[in-house]
Amino acid sequence: MSRPSSLPSFGALIVAAGKGLRVGGETPKQFREFRGLPVLRHSAMRLVEAGASPLIVVIAHGAESHANDALKGLEGYQLIQGGATRQKSVRAGLEAMADNPPEHVLIHDAARPDLPANVIEALVDALETHPGAIPTLPVVDSLAVASEEGTMAASAEREALRRVQTPQAFRFRDILAAHRAWDGSDDAGDDAQVLAASGGSVALVQGDERLKKITFAQDLGSVAQMPIMRIGQGYDVHRLEEGEDLWLGGVKIEHTHGLAGHSDADVALHALTDAVLGGIGDGDIGTHFPPSDAQWKGARSGQFLEHAVKLAKDQGYAVGNIDLTIICEAPKIGPHRPAMRSEVARLTGLQENAVSIKATTTEKLGFTGRGEGIAAQAIVLLFALETSS
Repeated sequence: MSRPSSLPSFGALIVAAGKGLRVGGETPKQFREFRGLPVLRHSAMRLVEAGASPLIVVIAHGAESHANDALKGLEGYQLIQGGATRQKSVRAGLEAMADNPPEHVLIHDAARPDLPANVIEALVDALETHPGAIPTLPVVDSLAVASEEGTMAASAEREALRRVQTPQAFRFRDILAAHRAWDGSDDAGDDAQVLAASGGSVALVQGDERLKKITFAQDLGSVAQMPIMRIGQGYDVHRLEEGEDLWLGGVKIEHTHGLAGHSDADVALHALTDAVLGGIGDGDIGTHFPPSDAQWKGARSGQFLEHAVKLAKDQGYAVGNIDLTIICEAPKIGPHRPAMRSEVARLTGLQENAVSIKATTTEKLGFTGRGEGIAAQAIVLLFALETSS
């Protein structure tokens, strides 16, 4: 999701300071895994890709390690310690932006990981005519007012009611002034209520069922929330020659021989590139970077992989996890595996625990067994960034 050039500048604040106890377990739900990534990371990625700057993430005291792990590799975020209530946490995040304020700000709950691009655009557009805007959905079920005895006391008109979601969007100076003016006698239901209490009008824009809030353990893995997935497979071979540099997995390795090829001949990254391209059905590495083209002579293979990941993103897919196997007799891959893993994670925007790099031999059989070359095989899972509701 790329930011439309017409979209005004905006910052974003993600509230991730809750305990998330109803999900169960010791780890708060915003740091638990959802679709292969921490819950918090999903909406943070979407907001950064849409152009949010700055991105403030409000967390509880002692949650820095969880938050940094969840956001590792994502640029431009800042962690702020929250307060005892959601409203106090939002106020802390807004105050952190006050010295260099954005024109607009989106305030989002970390527990809503599936954030559609069209909702962000609609919210920001609505701020042209209103100081605030919120995504809403109609109420489809009949409603009843309950008595203290647990019986129906009265009916309610559902036509006039809406379900409210986040992110909620505001002109920054208006929402900051509204929070500063709040008397603190009661905790507001949400930030739109704070703005309304100060006299600001709040526009209603079309929400999306995909913005469902994760509340219980089953929400983390429900079938309705499962993404559309694709799988790509890549395989590549390069021969070993004296006098060549040896690049594997984006890491230069000291060895008696290096891999020969038009580029840096990084067989591992070539296999990964083919796997990503295969997953989206867009040819192979030779299609996009033909060896007959002089501009790719000696080129770093990392740019090939980054290009494939971008093509996947343009088609609405992100890399979920990687399983890479390097096949050779020498050099020993084990000592270099952590550096390779880190570099592959950086190139693909993944956390390191979503990157598996293994090595094997062919027991002295074949060209790899004779030390004539190195082969690599990669399998990549791609998941749809946006699924239908």
